Amino acid sequence: MPGELVIESGRTKNESGLPVTLSSGRTSSLATKVDATRYVGSPAVGTSKAAPAGGIPSVGPKNTELNQQRRRFVWSCIAAFLANWFIAFFRFFLPRVLFEPATVFKVGYPSDYGLGIDEKWLQKYRIWVDRTPDRLFIIYARCTHLGCTLDWKPSEDKFKCPCRGSGYDSEGINFEGPAPRPMDRAHLAMAPDGQIVVDVARLYSWPKGQRTQFNDPGAYLAA
Repeated sequence: MPGELVIESGRTKNESGLPVTLSSGRTSSLATKVDATRYVGSPAVGTSKAAPAGGIPSVGPKNTELNQQRRRFVWSCIAAFLANWFIAFFRFFLPRVLFEPATVFKVGYPSDYGLGIDEKWLQKYRIWVDRTPDRLFIIYARCTHLGCTLDWKPSEDKFKCPCRGSGYDSEGINFEGPAPRPMDRAHLAMAPDGQIVVDVARLYSWPKGQRTQFNDPGAYLAA
């Protein structure tokens, strides 16, 4: 402003830069007035002047589309983590239930089966219905070597294991390969309605070198 004075070390200069001499009282009054509007040293931390004085931007990052996408990604990850944690926590209180096929079931009437091997129930219950001239029994289709499901070979009149090549005759008696004993037979009985009831949870076996259970009651039905 015109007529503005600048004070330096007890002397004043006007706006033209020429020194002006003032009385001691006037000089002291002006010096006090000018010093009151100037900062001494660095501004205090936390003030509005501190960040610009330190060369730090006083505003945050720009709200660009890229930053928005990053924030959305981070929050999505957090939400997914919390959701998975909640599901795992919730499942902890649920009972562990294993659903398995029924072990007791009906397979029809004895008159439904002719002599030989019937594969009707192999896929559903893993059994063969085997009828001979004097009896009817159920062979459980599990190899006694490694537990594989066998194949019935009608042309060769035998059961063949696809895993290690064990062979069984038409009554499930092993005669070749590494199988240590005959296949097991399931318990069967007659229901009040005349149908055959099979229970694969009750098996009859013929351990090697021991007595056979194939002639026990429940291991067969008389033809």
